[in-house]
Amino acid sequence: MGICDGRVVVITGAGRGIGREHALEFAGQGAKIVVNDLGAEIDGTGSSTGPAGEVVDEVRSMGGEAVANGDDVSDFDGAGRLIQAAIDNFGGLDVLVNNAGILRDRMLVNMTIEEWDAVIRVHLRGTFAPTRHAVEYWRNRTKAGDDNDARIINTTSPSGIYGNVGQTNYGAAKAGIASFTVIAAMELARYGVTVNAIAPAALTRMTENLGMADAAGPQKPEEFNPLDPANIAPLVVWLGSPESRGITGRVFNVLGDQISVAEGWVAGPGASKGDRWDPAELKGVVPDLVAKAAPNANMNGRRD
Repeated sequence: MGICDGRVVVITGAGRGIGREHALEFAGQGAKIVVNDLGAEIDGTGSSTGPAGEVVDEVRSMGGEAVANGDDVSDFDGAGRLIQAAIDNFGGLDVLVNNAGILRDRMLVNMTIEEWDAVIRVHLRGTFAPTRHAVEYWRNRTKAGDDNDARIINTTSPSGIYGNVGQTNYGAAKAGIASFTVIAAMELARYGVTVNAIAPAALTRMTENLGMADAAGPQKPEEFNPLDPANIAPLVVWLGSPESRGITGRVFNVLGDQISVAEGWVAGPGASKGDRWDPAELKGVVPDLVAKAAPNANMNGRRD
């Protein structure tokens, strides 16, 4: 038995990388898993049934229960079939992990509308659509007099909450997911649903060309590898467990053995005059406010 014994978990983008590790860790903690993955390339093109099926085989070899699903989570009807797969195969749904994503990095001056739309669709719509169907299921249970102890764990990114050059599309989508998480947490508490997000950093297909491995230096097999995507799963599994009931509306940074709470936008230094500002007056006001304000965090979430 584990901390998620008997819980039914849907994980999107679970055929490889971070999502695969989520599936294996949830299964190791006793959960029943719906492994969703299109089997696409990192830019979202193509598809394959292989990755999801392979993870299902791994889970079953551990003695766990899992089924594969190949629906496109950015398609509203497909997302509905995904949630229904959990209900049909395992009798319900307790946890939704929105993890699916693609990359089409480009400097803003060269980005095409297709590159923008594809990334926004998979990340942002691909978080909304499964969530919308899942919360309909949980709301109906509440209306029927049943209690929920349900979890949604979304996936944002340091690029979204701190910013990264060359990723205006990806960062905008991930920032949207962070805000979606905070607001959804407010709305869904009445149904017994918590909503949190992680901003993970790990070496996967999506990050291998970003220089992370070079920055970390050579790694010996027997050493703890801070870039291993398996390091992300323990926090996600805990957030999906009954033990996390009191935590909602938060975004967590996670890298290697490091976990921290991301602190969101706050109102910093301000000024007022008791009347409408004249634009010319602001020349002496705004620069002073900016000088007093804390600088934006870097990609590590730090201001140093």
